[in-house]
Amino acid sequence: MRAVVQRVKRGKVTVDGQVVSEIGPGLVALVGIRQGDGERECRYLAEKLVNLRIFEDGKGKFNYSVKDVGGEILVVSNFTVYGDTRKGRRPSFTEAAPPEVAREVFERFLDILKEQEVSVKSGIFQATMEVEIINDGPVTVIVEI
Repeated sequence: MRAVVQRVKRGKVTVDGQVVSEIGPGLVALVGIRQGDGERECRYLAEKLVNLRIFEDGKGKFNYSVKDVGGEILVVSNFTVYGDTRKGRRPSFTEAAPPEVAREVFERFLDILKEQEVSVKSGIFQATMEVEIINDGPVTVIVEI
């Protein structure tokens, strides 16, 4: 699994002109599922997102997690984070899990994440989404297992 994680002031997902999810301060995670990902990867990524210390303390140090600051997490499925651009001009997505497999893993990941003590919202799997992100910092990290 791979997640592009951004610390945000707010985030929103719109599908077909309707807002389906919206958060205030917290994290937006664009999550890709790789072939072979399963329970172990879901648990690791969920724990990492909830406890990732990318929120500043009073001295400007990254000492707080989204859980510590009472933030929310907006998770958006995004197979394109597995785009391989090393050859040619068109990304290859051969590492990404096929949609029917990725859907199951993504839903399991959401279930595990929702067990944590943090508000979790998500986009719609395989939908064409407009994702609005107001990055805070900017702070963007990539988490991979």
